[in-house]
Amino acid sequence: MRAVVGGLVLALLLPALPAQAVEPVVTDPAAYVDPLIGSARDGNTWPGAVRPFGMISWSPTSTRGDQTSTGAANGYQYDVKRVRGFSLTHVNGAGCNPGAAGDIPILPYVGAVDTSPTADTKDAKYASDFSHAQEVAKPGRYTVTLANGVKSDLAVTTRAGVGDFSFPAEGRPNLLFRTSNSLNGSEDAEISIDAANRKVTGSVLTGAFCGRRANGGTNNRKTYYRLHFTASFDQPVVATGTWKDSTITPGGTRTTGGEGYATGTDRAGRGSGGYVSFAPGAKVRMRIGISYVSLQGAEQNLAAEIRQDATVNRIANDGYRDWKNELQNVRIHGGTDAQRTTFYTALYHAMLQPNIFNDVDGRYLGTDQQIHRLAPGQRAQYGTFSGWDQYRAHIQLLALLKPDVAGDFAQSMYQFAQQNKGIWDRWLHNNGATHVMTGDPAAPTLATFAAMGVGNFDTVGAYDSLVRQATVQNAEAELDGGCPGQCTGQRPALNTYLAKHYAPQDACHCWGGAAETLENSLADFSLAQWGSRLGKPTADLADRGTWWKNTFDPAVGYQRARKADGTWQPGFTPSTDVGFAQGSSATYTWMVPQDVSGLAEAIGGNVVERLDGFFHDAAGNWAVKGGSALRYDPTNEPGLHTPWLYNGLGLAWKTQATTREIVDTVYGTGPSGLPGNDDLGTLSAWYVFAAIGVFPQTPGRAELLVGSPLFPKVDLHRSNGVRLTVEAPATSDTNQYVESLSLDGKERGESWLPESFVTEGGRITVKLGAAPTNWGTAPVDR
Repeated sequence: MRAVVGGLVLALLLPALPAQAVEPVVTDPAAYVDPLIGSARDGNTWPGAVRPFGMISWSPTSTRGDQTSTGAANGYQYDVKRVRGFSLTHVNGAGCNPGAAGDIPILPYVGAVDTSPTADTKDAKYASDFSHAQEVAKPGRYTVTLANGVKSDLAVTTRAGVGDFSFPAEGRPNLLFRTSNSLNGSEDAEISIDAANRKVTGSVLTGAFCGRRANGGTNNRKTYYRLHFTASFDQPVVATGTWKDSTITPGGTRTTGGEGYATGTDRAGRGSGGYVSFAPGAKVRMRIGISYVSLQGAEQNLAAEIRQDATVNRIANDGYRDWKNELQNVRIHGGTDAQRTTFYTALYHAMLQPNIFNDVDGRYLGTDQQIHRLAPGQRAQYGTFSGWDQYRAHIQLLALLKPDVAGDFAQSMYQFAQQNKGIWDRWLHNNGATHVMTGDPAAPTLATFAAMGVGNFDTVGAYDSLVRQATVQNAEAELDGGCPGQCTGQRPALNTYLAKHYAPQDACHCWGGAAETLENSLADFSLAQWGSRLGKPTADLADRGTWWKNTFDPAVGYQRARKADGTWQPGFTPSTDVGFAQGSSATYTWMVPQDVSGLAEAIGGNVVERLDGFFHDAAGNWAVKGGSALRYDPTNEPGLHTPWLYNGLGLAWKTQATTREIVDTVYGTGPSGLPGNDDLGTLSAWYVFAAIGVFPQTPGRAELLVGSPLFPKVDLHRSNGVRLTVEAPATSDTNQYVESLSLDGKERGESWLPESFVTEGGRITVKLGAAPTNWGTAPVDR
């Protein structure tokens, strides 16, 4: 009793402390992932089974009734409820239809295979409807029951998979291997069936990224990889067959034949494949491995990653744990269920690419079509790089969370360039140089990696290689093949660019002269930053980082296409796309994150009013969902940084209001939860940064701009051991404006965080309130 009374007296004497709610931390982030987010609204995501950065991604290929096309860019769109198979490879967000990959669709089919599936050009017979009510997608696992009565349950490791196919009691069970039917077609394909050993092997020789893309013409209908596979079954094979074009061969065990890369009727009815049949009512377990090196490689990958007695449950559970462990590197506290789902699904999508491209023995296929091995110290060769998209948000998130992966990715890109006559391609699909988009995105990508503390790659060799391409014109720089969208050269018409200090619209061999100038200026700025870190002379590159001014027309106050004779392209309006790539002058004019004050000076005293008009309509209402060439487009990359420009203009509260509006209204849950094409996780990465409340200031540097944190607390664990924490305990729908900020307990007026925060770690605490403030407004704090 004395203890109780004493405790009461002590409690009465102590000052009352305010109650402070403890926000729960998310302990199982994988439970919040919804792979179906982005599968509508042309987000071009897909729901199938995959591991982080995995080689294999087992997901449906849908159809709208054209066997030479697909229901969506990457094989899946939510409104299309008919599939012709489950394909082994996918890309997360390619901005064309068909996009890329979709290799080896495998269809569980019930009935007699008495005609060639390739002759079924409308996918009327050898395809099946399904209902979303019969579909479940989780990290590492995909399950669906088709209208033909077959339940397919799929799980994967990095390079292999296991699937259970439960057939109905009535009808003949079959698995159809459509070996030639990649999304963009194929040059050749082969299949061999060994019924006695319950085994199917084969390959497809393909490539052709965005093969239907009009502005690439026939330039992109080319081969650059062969995918090999090996599949085995736990049930006896009771019948086999093959087909080529319109001919079916019951009992056949081997055939070859591609579809070509044409489209529509020029390709329909061509191709090859094979099938295996099982006893009625069979439940078939299939183990499958893939390799871009050889059939032997596929066999080794399968043996190393999936044991003979592996079950779907076991592999799926391992995959779920794999995703849980990766996603736990970003621990959020608080938030609503919807916010957690949006956040962790965005993080999930950002970790689908780049893809591991080497076999378990370290071998991989190079851009020169030769087999290579990992460099000393390199843990993985990564493929697929959507440079023009990714360097504006995705690669920074990769470097922040996974510097080890980023370093291997940088080394991979360098090795691919060495195998490609020293040329760094701006859009790699697997190992294939596709030349898609514009600019020189490898330069800002690797420069950013270096700034953010990524060091496990040949930094000097890669830097020297990129500088050479920026200073010595290569043999492909004057070619027009694939232009405008897939111009061949890494630095098109470089000599002309160096002489004029801008890319002439009528002599640049590029997509758009003004866009090319802006891209090159930013790339050269980033190379100068990197060179300074390496102790290299950088004055020329630093000067070239200011050449964006040479396509800024002060008479109109916008970026503008300029001719070789120095005159401006006629017929200008801010909404024009002449001189630009997938965007307008109104968007590209802001693409100078390396010199915000210089841009403000060029635009003049109404710069803030101009920027306000980019995010609002004439009546002052928010206009951040896209649809106007004059305003912010959240679906494409050239303007993704613009909401953060207010920090550099001394109005940080407008960055906070704008980014929070985009986070709250443009992104969300459900199939339409992404604003547009995810571009290998770039739109998702933008959301992750904005929800945390920070964003990369500019490529080639590591400072982070401060926005409006969505969650009360976020802990980031970099894979190199560095820890970062962002605290905003008062955050809410109302409280979104920064009143003050401290870094490791020290008050900070700057609206940005130093490089040391990224490279050494730290804790920021942000006090938020309901009204705009003057925090971060003083010139010294910009």
